[in-house]
Amino acid sequence: MIGLGTIINVVAIIIGGLLGKVCGGFLSKRYQETLNMACGVSVLFLGIAGALEGMLTVEGEAIVSGQSMLIVLSLVLGGLLGELINLEDKFERFGEWLKRKTGNEKEANFVDAFVTASLTVCIGAMAIVGAIEDGIFGDYSILATKAVLDLIIILVMTGAMGKGCAFSAIPVAILQGTVTLLAGFIKPIMTEPALANLSMVGSILIFCVGVNLVWGKKVRVANLLPAIVVAVVMAFV
Repeated sequence: MIGLGTIINVVAIIIGGLLGKVCGGFLSKRYQETLNMACGVSVLFLGIAGALEGMLTVEGEAIVSGQSMLIVLSLVLGGLLGELINLEDKFERFGEWLKRKTGNEKEANFVDAFVTASLTVCIGAMAIVGAIEDGIFGDYSILATKAVLDLIIILVMTGAMGKGCAFSAIPVAILQGTVTLLAGFIKPIMTEPALANLSMVGSILIFCVGVNLVWGKKVRVANLLPAIVVAVVMAFV
């Protein structure tokens, strides 16, 4: 069944959110703050690992770094485009709308939780590659693996930040569902270099999410999302 991978992923996020809310209810504010910090540090290192994997290569007995120009151009051009569109504001307004429609006006951290969790589980090559495989071959194995990872991530983040994290299932459904439906058109674009660029720049954005979790909101990560598109385009330049 085409689209089953996204359905599994969405259900896993919802389950993770429910479990996280139950577990978080037993934790005092002190424990939740520590859990939030631990989550932030974990996301930082996930981003660092993914970025270094794309930047470092072994040549003989030496480790050589590269892709610096790609990173700079992707982030600068993507950031300018993101600021022009102001994706961060649109994300937050959608979060505020969800907050009202779901009766969570008293949940002070709802919007931040929603935006942070959405960016964490949406950014990355697994979402794109998995949705393409699901759309063309009906193979949902990559998205099933991602679902397990997302369940754990959302469980921890919900326990630390609140129920807004569970609503990250909505952008995941929209993104992966759209890619699955358009898989035939997207697959030729997702060459190996394009996927490598997407994964590396996506990992840098995940690192930025971790920065916001640990030190408070320092980076408008949503406004940097077009950097992923720029990175893919640059694979063909």
